[in-house]
Amino acid sequence: MQDLKNALFSMKDEKYRDFQSRLMPTVPKEKIIGIRTPALRKFAKDFFKTPEAENFLSSLPHEYYEEDNLHAFLLEQISDFDECAAKTSAFLPFVDNWATCDSMSPKVFKKHKKELLPHIEKWLHSKETYSVRFGIKMLMEHFLDDDFKTEYAESVAKIESEEYYIRMMQSWFFATALAKQYNAVLPFLEQKKLGAWVHNKAIQKSIESFRISKEQKEYLKTLKIKTGG
Repeated sequence: MQDLKNALFSMKDEKYRDFQSRLMPTVPKEKIIGIRTPALRKFAKDFFKTPEAENFLSSLPHEYYEEDNLHAFLLEQISDFDECAAKTSAFLPFVDNWATCDSMSPKVFKKHKKELLPHIEKWLHSKETYSVRFGIKMLMEHFLDDDFKTEYAESVAKIESEEYYIRMMQSWFFATALAKQYNAVLPFLEQKKLGAWVHNKAIQKSIESFRISKEQKEYLKTLKIKTGG
């Protein structure tokens, strides 16, 4: 793996490293090399075709943040659903930041939504922060359009967590759901089915969205929960 590390360090950008470090307080700065995402994605596309890629995917945990991102970008290229889902589940417990979690979206999942749902259910019930966040993200990406069911929103609403990165994804999910399925999702806010923090953050994100009408935004403002803070 030393040749791989040398290749990654050859793409190092120290200014970008400093920028990335400020965005990810959960990741020690010394774990960040500083590689811009387009360059790493291009590298991943070529690296995926090599025999070393399989060895790399089996070598967990990784040392550097960019190695985690490389892992995520390799998973995106796996065309067999069962293999991709299994390797994604194996990788998620090692994810330690929102950026790696949110940048990962395996292409094959879009073609196997029915088969994806049981995996999402397991991720939502995980004790790992970023497994839960990723599960919510998959519901948001794949199940808020024609495949939407109210029960998916129920699953997200039922998650109780004090973890900032889970609650933020819950609010993001509901803000996106309001933009795409307003009438179906509005009762979750009217009936206060979400915790106050997630409830108010979802409203805030909706008000900032260009996909929500002015009238809808004005009504959502009336639904804010007053808190002591």
